[in-house]
Amino acid sequence: MHKIINKLTPPQILTFGFLVIILLGAFLLTLPISHTHASVSFLDGLFTAVSATTITGLTTLNTGATWTLFGQLVIIVMIEIGALGFMTFAVLLFAITGRRMDLKSRILAQEALHLNNLADVKSVMRYVISLSVIIQAVGFVLLSFDFIPKFGFTGGLYYAFMQAISAFANAGFTFLPVSLTFFQTDPYALFIFMLLISAGSFGFLVWRDVLLYHRGQRLSLHTRVALVVSGWLTGLAFLGFFLSETLTGHLPAKLSIFDKLMNTLFLAIVPRTAGFEIIPLHTLSMGAIMIIMFLMFVGGTPGSTSGGIKTTTMGILWMQSIAALRGQSDVNFKDRRFSQSIVTKALMLAFISMAFVFLTSLLLALTETIPHNMGIEYIFFEVISAFSTTGFSLGLTPNLTDFGKVVIMLVMFVGRVGLYTVMFSVLNIHHKTKKYSYPTEEVIIG
Repeated sequence: MHKIINKLTPPQILTFGFLVIILLGAFLLTLPISHTHASVSFLDGLFTAVSATTITGLTTLNTGATWTLFGQLVIIVMIEIGALGFMTFAVLLFAITGRRMDLKSRILAQEALHLNNLADVKSVMRYVISLSVIIQAVGFVLLSFDFIPKFGFTGGLYYAFMQAISAFANAGFTFLPVSLTFFQTDPYALFIFMLLISAGSFGFLVWRDVLLYHRGQRLSLHTRVALVVSGWLTGLAFLGFFLSETLTGHLPAKLSIFDKLMNTLFLAIVPRTAGFEIIPLHTLSMGAIMIIMFLMFVGGTPGSTSGGIKTTTMGILWMQSIAALRGQSDVNFKDRRFSQSIVTKALMLAFISMAFVFLTSLLLALTETIPHNMGIEYIFFEVISAFSTTGFSLGLTPNLTDFGKVVIMLVMFVGRVGLYTVMFSVLNIHHKTKKYSYPTEEVIIG
């Protein structure tokens, strides 16, 4: 076994590591101690394990009604592992046992956290673990103040603990005995949820840059791009939802003006990529559904608990387009220039992601039944939600065929592990350097 592991590349180890965790979780969830039903099929257990480990939140079974305390704890452990990455827990084990990380382990950690060099591995891993514990603990305490009066002391503590982890992980799982629409008139809970979701979607490298800004008085280019793009996306999404939902009366009439503004802001933040359905999706306008699909596809920041093509990819593509329209060959941002390889990588990621979403949507369109009152958005919405590990659903997931479940599981897995990791491991794609180049010739575009 040790010889086989040594032959695997870091992307392959990361990919197969997630697969092992998923299979173990699926086995535990199918045990009688994990569920309240007479039986849960292995496919449904596997689907829940994939959704939890990929921190998505799409479910074929009702989480609160189906799973026992043991089953829910299995799910929350998989969510935590999926959010931080199993390599984080491996590093924690090294620290507890006092063992030193070998070169292979450092390279794996570097791959998992998208670090530029090996020297940062140990310090960043320590930072990731401590910051995650602190944020989730603070979220747990703050939610407890709101949940204990509503669900009792024991219930309030339990639900605060579970929802703090789910919100920080951007997992989309709801363990509450009530629907999240229950909190439409609870701005305090909505505010805590938004803080936890934002903390998870920004990524650990961004938080480290921000918290350590006082030392060097400088933010990295990665952090600046992530913060600027996230700010623009949230602001434009809020404006879009305000125009399409708040002013047009799609939000519940019982809400006060302040509650409507809070719910609108919540709608602007949640699609990247938490999936907490505070407003039932079937009550939203088609314009709002399109905005949500775009936000889900973009997702959060690299190295975070979010999926999607990521904010930095979106930012680079936007700035590349602006530069091209101005006739500029270089793509600049805040006194820095992006390398051509990064621009090319962003273009490739966006194109392959769109192709992947289209092809998997086509498969589901051929095998799944679309309700009479819905169109093709019924399929596309679900696939984008799975790919971005958001967890929003227009109702397709609970009604999936067995084949459809397999397709959505594949999409969730690829969305969490990453297209590049899958291509470089499962498909065994490698970079090939050519020692020659062909003559150039122009092609008409547009």
